[in-house]
Amino acid sequence: MKYNELEKLVRKAGCYPTGEEQAGHPLWINPNTGERFAMSHHHSREVAAGTLKSIKRAAGIK
Repeated sequence: MKYNELEKLVRKAGCYPTGEEQAGHPLWINPNTGERFAMSHHHSREVAAGTLKSIKRAAGIK
């Protein structure tokens, strides 16, 4: 899965960017849990398997 595809899934789950950054990566927030997580600006690159799992868990995506 590419980052731009993951961003669409995360937005569909109700998450949105906070406007802040952590180590150069935009922070997003899950409004249901209040959990914040970092995404990436690499839109056309593939997401590493562990990173994908972590972001999906934080966004509440199964």
